[in-house]
Amino acid sequence: MSTLAVEFSGEKVKAMWDKRLTEIFCDIFIKEILKGNRLGTHFTKDGWLKIMTNFEKETSKALSQRQLKNRWDALKKEWKAWKKLKGKDTSLGWNPIKRTVDASDDWWESRLKVVPEAQKFRTSGVDPEFEGKLDQMFMGIVATGDKAWAPSSGTLRSDFFEDVNNEIP
Repeated sequence: MSTLAVEFSGEKVKAMWDKRLTEIFCDIFIKEILKGNRLGTHFTKDGWLKIMTNFEKETSKALSQRQLKNRWDALKKEWKAWKKLKGKDTSLGWNPIKRTVDASDDWWESRLKVVPEAQKFRTSGVDPEFEGKLDQMFMGIVATGDKAWAPSSGTLRSDFFEDVNNEIP
């Protein structure tokens, strides 16, 4: 569970993001994405207003845009780590009893050397249905592969354009 601070009578009170609240959160965001209230990587002002209003209506919890954005960012970070952990391995299974990827210890050890931030998924993974929701929220707006690049890194890697055909149509 993740914690968040909720203002109550001027004091910050810790609240828990349980599975139910997170599911509601995701459903509300997906609904606004499907309505076209996300332009590129950011939600419109109207989108945020609807997200905050609908979240309060469905959960009886009035959270600020900043609190909801913090949860969005935390889920995005977890989703990226999950995707990096799984990589391009299509032969992985899901163990519904353990609620994690069904893979050998050797697979886990080699993958966690590459993605150490995914250690928590060894004991508690992202179930396929929830992964589908996260995919709807973040796919296409987050770079997860080896071609990922951020402007803050300054320069492009030398192999960044290696698979691009240089012919001009």
